[in-house]
Amino acid sequence: MLSNLPNRAEKPRSAGVTMVLDKGYSVRQAEDLCEVAAPYTDVVKLGWGTSLVTQNVEEKIAAYRKHDIPVYLGGTLFEAYVLRNQLDDYVDLLKTHNICTVEVSNGTIWLSDQRKCDIIKELSQEFDVLSEIGSKNPNDIIPPYKWVRMINRELEAGASKIICEARESGTVGVFRPNGEVRSGLIDEITDQIPQKYLIFEAPQKEQQVWFIRKFGSNVNLGNIAPADVISVETLRLGLRSDTLFDFFYVDNEPLMSRSKPEKSHRKA
Repeated sequence: MLSNLPNRAEKPRSAGVTMVLDKGYSVRQAEDLCEVAAPYTDVVKLGWGTSLVTQNVEEKIAAYRKHDIPVYLGGTLFEAYVLRNQLDDYVDLLKTHNICTVEVSNGTIWLSDQRKCDIIKELSQEFDVLSEIGSKNPNDIIPPYKWVRMINRELEAGASKIICEARESGTVGVFRPNGEVRSGLIDEITDQIPQKYLIFEAPQKEQQVWFIRKFGSNVNLGNIAPADVISVETLRLGLRSDTLFDFFYVDNEPLMSRSKPEKSHRKA
């Protein structure tokens, strides 16, 4: 056995979570994913509104559940129901599929901070609430102080974790349009919010590397493509060149700790 690998807790994990984005997988594809990557997949999100148009979605959910992988529906579907004043119908949909996790977001629709917190408080009585913060509009830049304020309020309202928006593309929210990390924003957030409450959407490999090198193997990452789950786990363990030296220790110090990203003084 290879020595001195980073400690990765077994599932169910509260830290080092890998949230996988299912964009419309078939039942067979879901089974294949579970066959090779179930130990490294902590939760699956059926992206945006795909669950309403995917064939045999019940069987697919069952395939994930067989491997103890929770499933939840994308935040955009939640927003579509709220937009139509059908929150109760959305709750009924979750119960129909025996889904215990719900994402509350307002990345596309307008939803006041107070109304969002009220919904989180209501839903947290029955569900594990993951609240997403950040706009899907690349021109809508939320200042760091507001991120911190919203995160604190939504945790207090009952959210178990906060998802930091990036979309499937990794070009909004905590990232600039070119995919670069808004490092000043991340520093501001993590200086005031315990990292264990945060899930950083990081669909691109360079973004995954950045977060793992900055926060370690047990950073929570989201919007991971199914085909990338094994790759992400190797990054977490220092089994890929990008993080190999970050997890190779000499005298209890990372050999290349100097290569870890330093806090940026650049404005978010």
